[in-house]
Amino acid sequence: CAAEGRFIVSAAEKHGLGTPRRLFEPACGTGRLLDHLARRDYAVAGLDLNPHAVAFCNERFRRRGSDDVAVVADMADFTADDLPGSRRLYDVAFNTINSFRHLTGGRAATAHLRCVADVVRPGGLYLLGIHLTPTLVPPSDGESWSARRGHLSINTHMWFLSRDAKTRIERFGIHFDIHRPSGSMRINDVLVLRSYTPAQVRSMVRNAGRWEIAETYDFGYDIDQPVEVDGTTEDVVYVLRRV
Repeated sequence: CAAEGRFIVSAAEKHGLGTPRRLFEPACGTGRLLDHLARRDYAVAGLDLNPHAVAFCNERFRRRGSDDVAVVADMADFTADDLPGSRRLYDVAFNTINSFRHLTGGRAATAHLRCVADVVRPGGLYLLGIHLTPTLVPPSDGESWSARRGHLSINTHMWFLSRDAKTRIERFGIHFDIHRPSGSMRINDVLVLRSYTPAQVRSMVRNAGRWEIAETYDFGYDIDQPVEVDGTTEDVVYVLRRV
């Protein structure tokens, strides 16, 4: 959270917005980043298609005496009227953890960019994190990571299942091994994601209109180290500027 939060604020400052005040996250999940940013006095709002995640997010805020900040909505079909709080436009929108790829059709992806453009002010930013499909080297077809807080630990493993080059649909198996003093359990799932090459991202942004690619970074979130995207690049955060 700390690295992502610093990057969001630093990107706004670097691209002429000053300190941003209003931040929006489509596909916010349980509100991990919304909570982190709200504790630092930023005004936040989000949406997610999963009602359980939205309920968890809002309960976090209610425990502090705050109003709900998230709503159940489709990130490819929403307006400012669907979002909680003020109808003023947002300074920065962000989707940093690859959730955008859950939109498995080109029309939905374009609709999403246009919906976000409707709620971000001119000159504002959309920080869009995407795991790209490289064109010059073999793609990474799996990854593992771990997290721990107190006596709770979660080990996650994701692996490649299938890829359809025509539809650009990829399927990955994923499991979460959860360990607590009271016992352990495993959650299994399958991720269905749309693939993107660098050229396909550029074409999508151009076709959606109202955005331009201002800069690109990797998932290290170092504001002083932008990257050049080429046929070997995989993890990219696109800094899109609203025009």
